[in-house]
Amino acid sequence: MTTQQQWPVELSHGPVTLRPWRLQDRRAWNEIRQRNAAWTAPWDSTRPPDSIEPPLTFAGMVRQFNRRARLGQMLPFAVDYRPDGQAWVLAGQLTISGITHGSASWAQAGYWVDQRWAGRGIIPTALALAVDHCFFTLHLHRMEVAIRPENVRSLRVVEKLGFRHEGSRARYMHVDGDWRDHEMFALHADEVGPGLLARLEHSA
Repeated sequence: MTTQQQWPVELSHGPVTLRPWRLQDRRAWNEIRQRNAAWTAPWDSTRPPDSIEPPLTFAGMVRQFNRRARLGQMLPFAVDYRPDGQAWVLAGQLTISGITHGSASWAQAGYWVDQRWAGRGIIPTALALAVDHCFFTLHLHRMEVAIRPENVRSLRVVEKLGFRHEGSRARYMHVDGDWRDHEMFALHADEVGPGLLARLEHSA
């Protein structure tokens, strides 16, 4: 399979679907980000003052995401949710970044969910879908998640899925306007048996 054939990817389980971002998501993106500004701000990545990268518009973000995804460097997913059989809604974001093959064979996951739908198991399902795809389709060996120690909700996600805590990294990432410490969690492909989705369903 070539890198071009690996994207676009769509993954679904029950009321949760992961799909590529589309330019027509702009209105829903703006609405959800504005409404959740206080909810996500403490955990949002930011750029240091001396960053050489210019800020991106939504359209620029989508184009960059899809270009990098076609090169096999990342999996930038919009998370859709269908509440109680109603219409599908944009509920959050899950990004697999830093995909590296060869001797490293690893990647890192990051995610957020609309406060309106928090607590419904959307992100655990989304993360399980994405990690299973990385392990069983892309044949990666390792998945990491970096979480600020104050982010209790995100910590619950990795705990539910059985990620191992591997320690702390000081001033690891620029988040909410400064360099922040993060706790590191990881899983290897040979630790998940039939997969994280199966693990999640078994624990329900």
